[in-house]
Formats: sequence, structure tokens, C-alpha cells
Amino acid sequence: MSWGTELWDQFDNLEKHTQWGIDVLEKYIKFVKERTEIELSYAKQLRNLSKKYQPKKNSKEEEEYRYTSTRAFLATLNEMNDYAGQHEVISENMTSLITGELTRYVQELKQERKSHFHDGRKAQQHIETCWKQLEASKRRFERDCKEADRAQQYFEKMDADINVTKADVEKARQQAQLRHQMAEDSKAEYSSTLQKFNSEQHDHYYTHIPNIFQKIQEMEERRIVRIGESMKTFAEVDRQVIPIIGKCLDEITKAAESIDHKNDSQMVIEAFKSGFEPPGDVDFEDFTQPMKRTVSESSLSNSRGDGKSEPKFGSKSKGKLWPFIKKNKLSLKLITLNTQVWSLIEGAGPEDFSNLPPEQRRKKLQQKVDELNKDIQKEMDQRDALTKMKDVYIKNPQMGDAASVDHRLAELGQNIEKLRLEVQKFEGWLAEVEGRLPARTEQARRQSGLYEAQNTSAVNSCAQDRESPDGSYTEEQSQETEMKVPATDFDDEFDDEEPLPTIGTCKALYTFEGQNEGTISVAEGEMLYVIEEDKGDGWTRIRRNEDEEGYVPTSYVEVYLDKNAKDS
Repeated sequence: MSWGTELWDQFDNLEKHTQWGIDVLEKYIKFVKERTEIELSYAKQLRNLSKKYQPKKNSKEEEEYRYTSTRAFLATLNEMNDYAGQHEVISENMTSLITGELTRYVQELKQERKSHFHDGRKAQQHIETCWKQLEASKRRFERDCKEADRAQQYFEKMDADINVTKADVEKARQQAQLRHQMAEDSKAEYSSTLQKFNSEQHDHYYTHIPNIFQKIQEMEERRIVRIGESMKTFAEVDRQVIPIIGKCLDEITKAAESIDHKNDSQMVIEAFKSGFEPPGDVDFEDFTQPMKRTVSESSLSNSRGDGKSEPKFGSKSKGKLWPFIKKNKLSLKLITLNTQVWSLIEGAGPEDFSNLPPEQRRKKLQQKVDELNKDIQKEMDQRDALTKMKDVYIKNPQMGDAASVDHRLAELGQNIEKLRLEVQKFEGWLAEVEGRLPARTEQARRQSGLYEAQNTSAVNSCAQDRESPDGSYTEEQSQETEMKVPATDFDDEFDDEEPLPTIGTCKALYTFEGQNEGTISVAEGEMLYVIEEDKGDGWTRIRRNEDEEGYVPTSYVEVYLDKNAKDS
């Protein structure tokens, strides 16, 4: 089966068919290009989707990803990012293995087709030229034969006419012979041309055209094979990424199976546990006896859970338990008031997280200690690196001046010492929360007892004032309740002044007995708050709690100023 023998007379149709084959190939290339664009667009949309739902760094949302369910979701987002990467791989491979290769092949195919059909046209033109030569020779032979016949007839006519001279007859005879000779020559030439044409025509239709058409057939078959191979590659490119995509899906399934509902429930407990004990039973108050009304010792105020005496509040609730009472606003206000009282008693600022429940405070303090230890390790690593650099400079002075790093080493040493003091301070608070150390010193406990007695009285007074004739509390009066803590003798001097804000902390290096007016006694190692820096007179103003503040010699304390407060 050959185009050269079967389609010897279909030159024009073969030209159209091969052009159609090239058009099909170009259409397939365009199809693959659009597929790669779709893959890229899909990959981009998947990446944007994954990025959109990624938690923002240093945000509350990032903290939520400690649960197994949210971690599984985060793993799903990461796997979808990898999934998108595989679609990018599909696009890249199709572009390089199909689009690029076929584009180059089409250019070569066009050149090859052009060459073959040029040879075909050249052969066609040659056979047509031979045919024209044959036709010309044939016409010439025919014309000479007719001329010879006419010359012969004229001679015979002249020879039969008795009135014609012998010279005219001889002339006619010679002319007839000449024409006959010309006819014979034309006949010979026509015969030679015919043989030559037949030979050329045979070669044309049985040799030249079959060879050219065979090459065109092979070219077309290569095109068909090539487009088939490209289609296989099209499928293979997809098939190659299927294992990786399957792995991504397996990882998503694995992440889903790693979700532990019990663990998440436990983490909720760890995140929000306050450490407080649930409220106890409310004591029965017998109003039928002619005795002084007493305030029941409700466990509503037992919010610290440390075993120490707590302020006692009167309870006129309607038989429901805290904290599930939404309507009993008075109970909530008493709890808030109790927290404020404890804050005044301890004199604790936000630095030690005393405003948080015990369990949450322990977690925050532990976190702070861990952060400070990391900072210390970083500073120590820098110091070790600088020490090694200094040793190198000492051994090789041409590389640098060893004295140039002394200042930085001194700074690092000071930073490490400050951080260690900070760690000791927070570890002390942490130990207090965990019960490894007494919650308060004897002096603080005595002070606490004074506050408890005073504040209990104040709260009871407020509670009695709010009591309505029918034995219940009124909401309107409770909203105007204010807690007043009695001031010490030292505060009489600053009654008209607003309390100064804390600008830092300090550690007492030595014991100081503040016997003069305006001074305050401190014990060695005690941590206090700085409210006013040394103005050049050698004294620093400090505060122990809301009611104890005064001046101490600056040389007796080591001050750690809050950078934010200093900048403001």
C-alpha cells in the first residue's frame, strides 16, 4: 500500500490533506497550552485558598492551632499547598515535553512538506514540458505531411498540363520531392520525441512521483505517530503526579485520624482552668431569733483557694449557685469587689500576673520564665562567640583588635545578669503560686489580717445598706457601691495627690531601717516597685503596695526600669 501507486493522480488532494494534518497538530498544541494555563490558574487558586486560611503570625488565631482538630486543618492546608505544586508540575512538564517539542516539530514538518511538494511540482512541470515538445513535433510532422501532399498534387497537375513548359514541371517535381523529404524528417523527429516522452512519462508515474509521494506518506505517518506519542505523554504527565497527589490525600486522611477529642477537651481545661474551688453551701441564717444578724461565710469570696481567711460577704441570693447566675448581678459584683480587695492587699501589679486566676497565673509565669531562659541562652551564645573571636584576635593581631570586643562583652555580661535577676524574680512568684514557698511573709500576713478585718467590715456595711425592707438587695443601689480602703499614716501626706504610676522594679541590696519621716523600711533581697527615679539627691521613691511607699537611698537598691514607662 503506497500513495505513489494508489494515489498517483491525487497530487492536489494530498497537498490539502497534509496541510490539514499540520492544522490538526497545531490545534492539539493549542489545546495543551490552554490545559497548562488551566493547571497554573488552578494551582494559583489553591495556593491562595491555602494562604487565606493560614493563621496569622503572632495573633490569637495562631494560639487556637494547638488543638488536634485545628492542627489537622492546618496540615490539610499545607497538603493542599503541596497538591497545588503538583498541578504546577503538570503544567511545566506539558509545556516542556509536549508544547515545546511539538512546536519545533511543526516547524520542521512544514519545511519537509514544502520540500516534497516542491519536488513534485518540479516533476510535474518536467513531464508537462515533455508533453508540449511531443505535441509540437506531432503538429510539425502533420504540417509537413500535408505540405508534401499538396506539392505532389501540384506536380501531377503540372505534369498533366500540355500547355506547361518542361522547366515548370521540373520545378514542381523538385518542390514535391523537397516536401516529401521534410515530411520524412518530421516523422523521424516526432518518433524520437514520442519515444523520449513515453520514457519520461513512465519514469514520472512509476519512479519520480511514487518516490515523492512515498516520502510524503512517511512524513504524514510520522506526524500521526508523533501526535499519538504526545497524547501518551499527556496522560503520563498526569499519571506521574498521581502518587504524590495520593500521598497528599493520605496525609490529609492521616491528619484527620490524628484528631483526638479527649486531648482537645483536656487542653480546654488547661487553657481556662482558674484553680478556684467551687462555691460551698450557703449557711442558713435564722432571722426568727432576736439576735444580731451575722453575715454568712459564703464561699463566693473563696476565690483564691489558698487556705487563708477570706473577706466574708453577706449573701442574699435567691437560692442559685455562682457562676451560673445571670440575673444575680450582685453576686458577680461582690466577686469583682473581692478580687479588687485582694489586689489591694497584695499590692501586686500586672507584672506578676496576679490579676489572673491561680492556674492561669502559674502558666503565664512559667511561660515568662521559659522566655527569659531563652533570652539568657541567646546572650550566652553571643558572649561565647565574641570570646572565641577575641581569642582569635589575640593569637592573630593582624585579623583585628582584641580590645574592640571588650565593650560588647561587658554589655552582654550585664544583660545576662539582669536577665538572671528577672528569672529569679519570676521563679519566686512561680514558687509562691505552686506552693513551694509561703504565699506571704509574716509581715504581709499581719497586714493582710488588718485588711481582712477592715474590708469585711466595709463590705458588710455596704451589704446592709443595700438591703431592702423585704430582705433582698436592690440592683440600683448595688451599682453605686464603691470599695474604700483606709489609708495609712504615711498616705496622709499625699491625700490630695493622684498615686504615681509604677515605672519599674528594684531589688533591695541591703536592709534599710526607714526611721525618718517620708522613708520606708526594706529588707535585703526584697523586690519593690519604683515610682520615681533618683533626681540627683541620692534617694529613690519606691512602693511596696498601695499603702506603703517612701524613699530609700539609691545605693541600697538595684533599679530595673520599665523601658515603655521610661520612653513615655
